[in-house]
Amino acid sequence: MTAAFAALAFLMTGLATAQTLRRAALWRLGAAAPVDWVSGLAKLPKRYLVDVHHVVARDPYASRMHAIVAGGLLAATMLAGFAILPPLAGSRFYWSVVALAFAMTLAGSLLVGARRYPKTPKRLSKGGFQRLPFLLLAYAAGGTAAALSIALSGPENPVLLVALLVAAGGGLGLAYEVKDGPMRHAVAGALHLIAHPRQKRFEQGRPDAALLPLDLDAPKLGAELPADFTWNRLLGFDACVQCGRCETACPAFAAGQPLNPKRLIQDLVGALAPDGPTYQGSPYPNARPVAGEAGPLFKVIGPDAKIHPDTLWSCTTCRACVEECPMMIEHVDAIISLRRHQTLELSAPPQKSFETLANLREADEPGARPLTARGDFAAGIELPVISKRGEADVLLWLGDGAYDMRYGRTLRALIKLFHEAGVDFAVLGEEERDTGDLARRLGDEATYQGLAKANIETLQKYRFNRIVTSDPHALHALRNEYRAFGGDFEVVHHTAFLLELIDAGKLPTGKLDAGTVTYHDPCYLGRYNGETEAPRKVLDRIGLSRVEMARHGRRSMCCGGGGGAPIADIPGDARIPDLRMAQAAETGAEMVAVACPTCTAMLEGVTGRTAEIRDVAELVLMAVETGRADEPRRAAA
Repeated sequence: MTAAFAALAFLMTGLATAQTLRRAALWRLGAAAPVDWVSGLAKLPKRYLVDVHHVVARDPYASRMHAIVAGGLLAATMLAGFAILPPLAGSRFYWSVVALAFAMTLAGSLLVGARRYPKTPKRLSKGGFQRLPFLLLAYAAGGTAAALSIALSGPENPVLLVALLVAAGGGLGLAYEVKDGPMRHAVAGALHLIAHPRQKRFEQGRPDAALLPLDLDAPKLGAELPADFTWNRLLGFDACVQCGRCETACPAFAAGQPLNPKRLIQDLVGALAPDGPTYQGSPYPNARPVAGEAGPLFKVIGPDAKIHPDTLWSCTTCRACVEECPMMIEHVDAIISLRRHQTLELSAPPQKSFETLANLREADEPGARPLTARGDFAAGIELPVISKRGEADVLLWLGDGAYDMRYGRTLRALIKLFHEAGVDFAVLGEEERDTGDLARRLGDEATYQGLAKANIETLQKYRFNRIVTSDPHALHALRNEYRAFGGDFEVVHHTAFLLELIDAGKLPTGKLDAGTVTYHDPCYLGRYNGETEAPRKVLDRIGLSRVEMARHGRRSMCCGGGGGAPIADIPGDARIPDLRMAQAAETGAEMVAVACPTCTAMLEGVTGRTAEIRDVAELVLMAVETGRADEPRRAAA
């Protein structure tokens, strides 16, 4: 009987392997992608136990549940397999250890069941996931009883046969579920962590969020079919456990737009293998009708396909879904790849974006405004232009916010602070083009690459130590995405630079008495670049009473302004900035501090709001002026 126990473990492993190979035949339909298997395998324990755990641990119940059930399942199955060795098979102590491992799995299976019964949380998918607790329970209970009977009374106990049959039913059921059932994510997830398309994501430092350049000479641009994705991205889609964390975090989903990141990934899975199980999770809100045609060589996007174009264009590219995914799936990369095909091959970007993209191609600026007018906001303030000097310590990148009257006030405040601190700075003036970020997010990689290369050529003409910008979208493009085209620059956000100046004593500030303030993290600063502390430290330095929104830091909610979403203008039940300002109102703060021109525009556009919107630079200038006004009183005292 002990041999039968070991045989069950080997049979389960063999069946799971066979089911994995059947699934792998689908992954191989994808495009080639180089993978360092040796390095990935060596790093798997850290990625699984540290990187994945940090995300899973945000839900304490799920963290405990997964640790117990996954750890117990692996340990119990491996220990049962080792029982093929005679010295272990005859050791009652060894079988006590095996029983303990199965008992751990049993406890975990009860936690899995308690999470889904009597009522399954809305964000969790049903279908095969509803039978998973019973398969786990059968394997764990049968295994516990069998191992315990061997440990207590030897292999001749009559209970053993019944227990082994129960364990076999559950164990083989779990192994069978590897191809199309809920256990698929367990195998695909481990392989995905090894062969992840963003290996740098697991390194220390800033997040790896730069989009990969597109070869504009390739025979096909972007992804049209499931088979157009690289094989390891298809593998990554299969790693989805349908936990719904991405769904909960998605601002478009919250606003009732036709996007659910979980459903999107499952639609990509279903597009690859249309004969798989039916998706039984939350739908796209206000879903547009589609024909649902699918297959590895069927197009993915279109009313006559699997996914409606409105779903694609609802995304703000905020990466909240990516941040929350415990299996490290790259939803935004997939969306951008699909957008590239829509825009470059089919000329089918959002209808309202045609003029914007044409302006970027023809005028190097999304509003076709003259580049010579970018500095008009600074009328009356000295704004040195680098072309007249050839060099400066700091190059100030103004960005498109310079054309906006509201954000012009922020830039004026920033420049006044530079003068106050004696910063040696200059701007490009009419040589500053748009970074191309908007074009890239809308799938127009050709226009983006043209702008990027032109900007890099201009920047390389001059000597400067750092670029400072108040626009996180520009910061991300200049700092991270221009590197692929030879642009290697040190780029600093204006909040981090102001913190340096304050801490160095170059900006003597007074203490502001402006009530409570809550800080809104821009997605392209926090999630894309990992900068969440500098703005907060600046607010603390100037004496503001700061409170946090429920969603803040790298888990902050998007303002709704990224990824071309305002131009696409896909209707939903609500507006994303309205939802974000409602979250700010919950704090009771009288002011919302921002650090991005897009966030400023989106949040100030909310009607009926009670909180004032101020950029961090404006608040620092107020603090400097307050300190200056207090000097006579301090001197008199």
